[in-house]
Amino acid sequence: MSKLSTQDIDPADIILIKKSQKDLDEISFLMRALNTIGTPIDQGMELLPQKYQSKISITIQKALQLAVKANLKTLKTDKQRSPSSNLTYQLVTGFSGATGGFFGVAGFTTDLLISTKFMMRSIMDIARSQGEDIHDVETQLACLQVFALGGTSKDDDALDTSYYATRAALHTSMNQASAYVAENGTKKIIETLATQTTGPISKLISQVAARFSVQVSEKFAAQAIPVIGAAAGASINVLFIKHFQKMATAHFTLRRLERKYSRALIQNTYNEIEVEATTVSGKE
Repeated sequence: MSKLSTQDIDPADIILIKKSQKDLDEISFLMRALNTIGTPIDQGMELLPQKYQSKISITIQKALQLAVKANLKTLKTDKQRSPSSNLTYQLVTGFSGATGGFFGVAGFTTDLLISTKFMMRSIMDIARSQGEDIHDVETQLACLQVFALGGTSKDDDALDTSYYATRAALHTSMNQASAYVAENGTKKIIETLATQTTGPISKLISQVAARFSVQVSEKFAAQAIPVIGAAAGASINVLFIKHFQKMATAHFTLRRLERKYSRALIQNTYNEIEVEATTVSGKE
């Protein structure tokens, strides 16, 4: 059997790859709007008082831990390819943002815990709509991976934040976490997270949290402004979840195409499109 090339990919799928590349590798208008409300994204948490930096870091870790544990029981598996309910989750997180905005900084922790839980649920719903088995451990970890997309970490050795670079950076931790669960069973996930050990699951969450925190700090800075209020708090949350819904849709679209063709072929095609887009942009 001859090796497939980009020319063997259906034109409709090429269009999907191009759209996914654009959505993943560009800072969306939604996040630029959030950055304008708060502080510039390249400054992030460093501009915040130390007590708030520590609080945000701890809250992000806890939010991701709870998100991993909380959502599997209520998502049904009999809707494999039906559309995801994006609007429903936008409304729920918007309500959470309205509450957080009303209480200002004091309401931020509760808002982040609630909104992260429902963002994770929305991400899982998007994964299901793209044919993923959300009860499969590898899929659950791929859902967690979405929170690392579109952000950087001060612990990164390089500032390459492109989609496949991010997946590569998390590859070892993803494999270790999958192997740990396969060997010990899913109950170990809850035990590991409950004790906050340095096990593979906790290590992966720490890596994801380091990238997620860049975007959360923007959300915090925006909501900390006294005049924001409940209405603007709701708007910020809707901007936030729309961003991650777009990241998740692109992520799981590419994973679906990887299953259809191969990981190597889709990655090579993605990279070719990325180089082509960069070249065209440079000429303008």
